[in-house]
Amino acid sequence: MATITNTNPTELYPMKSIATFLVAAVALGGVMDTAAQTKPSNAAHAQHAQPTPAAAEIDVSATALPAVAVVERFGKALAAGDMKTVEALLDIDVLILETGGAERSRAEYMSHHAISDAKFLKGSHHQLKRRTARSAGDLVWIGSESKLHASKDGKPLTLLSTETMVLRKTGVDWRIVHIHWSSRPKKTK
Repeated sequence: MATITNTNPTELYPMKSIATFLVAAVALGGVMDTAAQTKPSNAAHAQHAQPTPAAAEIDVSATALPAVAVVERFGKALAAGDMKTVEALLDIDVLILETGGAERSRAEYMSHHAISDAKFLKGSHHQLKRRTARSAGDLVWIGSESKLHASKDGKPLTLLSTETMVLRKTGVDWRIVHIHWSSRPKKTK
C-alpha cells in the first residue's frame, strides 16, 4: 500500500552537511520525501538463512531503494568476509561510530575493525525487525532494528541491534558516508 507524505523535499536540498541533514530528519519526524512509500515483498529479504517468525516492518521510500540495496550488500559482504566489497561501498571519509568509539576513514576501519566485525558476524543469523529509509537530494538515511543471533566464546548470544547509515550518491553509485551501530544483549526472561 502506498502512502504519500505532505513534506516538500525541495526545501531540504540546499543542506550540504550530513549533520544538518540528520538534525532535519529528526526534526521532521523522519518523513522527508514526497515519493510513494513502498513495502518490499518478503522475498526481498530472502537472503536470511532461517525464516523469521514475523515479517519485518518496512517503510522505505521508493527513492531510497537503491541505497537500501547498497546497505544490504554491505551487510552480506561483511558477514562473508568479502573485504574488497566492504571497502568499495564505503566512502573514503566514512565516519563509523560504535560503542563510544569512532573510525574516521575507510582506511582506519579496514585496517582492523572491519576484520573483527567480519569474524564476529561469520555464521551469525541476522533477523531484520524494522527498517525505515528516506531520501533528500543526494543523501539517504536508513535506520534498521534487528536481532542478531551469534556466538561468543562458544556460547549462544542474541543481540538487539540498531543501525543508522547515511549514503551519498556519487555519480551513479551510492557510498556509505556514515554508520552508527548500537547493540545490547537481549534480556532473558
